[in-house]
Order: sequence, then C-alpha cells, then structure tokens
Amino acid sequence: MEKQIIYNSNLHFENEIWRRELFFWQDELIIFNNRLSELVTRWTKKEVLKQLDHFQNEFILHGGVIEDLLEEMEIHETLMADPDLLSQDAMDAMMVKKHMKFRKKMEIQKEIYTDLKKEFFRFLTKYL
Repeated sequence: MEKQIIYNSNLHFENEIWRRELFFWQDELIIFNNRLSELVTRWTKKEVLKQLDHFQNEFILHGGVIEDLLEEMEIHETLMADPDLLSQDAMDAMMVKKHMKFRKKMEIQKEIYTDLKKEFFRFLTKYL
C-alpha cells in the first residue's frame, strides 16, 4: 500500500476555509435573530411564539457550537504551527488524525446547520 503524503499547507488552507465558514455562520445567526425579533412583534399566537422560542434556542445553541469549533480550530492551528512541525513539509500521523476528526465534526455541523436553516426558512415562508 502506497503512503499518502499530507502537506501542512493543505491542512492550513482547509482550516482557513472552515474558519471563514464559521464566521459566516455567526453573521447569519445575527441576521436570523434579527428576523426573530421582528416576528415576535407581529405574532401573539402561542403556537407561533413557541416556534420562535424554539428557533431562538437553536440559534443560541448553534452559536455556542460555533464558538467551540473556533476555539478547537485555534488550538489545532497552533499545534500545526509548532516550529518543529513547520520545518517539515508533511504533517505527522497524529496531527493528520486530529485534522480528519475535526473535518468530520465540521461535516456533521454543516449538515445540522443546513437542516436548521431549511426548517427556519420553511417557518418564515409559513408566517411571513
């Protein structure tokens, strides 16, 4: 079996893409929360207010997850920037394993966030 070489620069690039994506999600959550604030003033039905509360809670939870992911990414990035590792072109197996684990977290979170957005947009379509 042939060994695959994974370069530091590729991992750093992927981290930068993820970081920007997480910042984008944070910006979207601000917009979504502003939208919720508008809807609270328009609706008094308990059923609608209950759904607004649900989305507010989901957005808060997701915001916390984003913060956790950004923090974890910062730690990972710091470890990858270790002077001993920077002198090598290829990443060691342990760091690659951590990176792949984080990639999986990002993929799962992206799916969760996408589903939340779809649910929110369906809600907006119904009540706007």
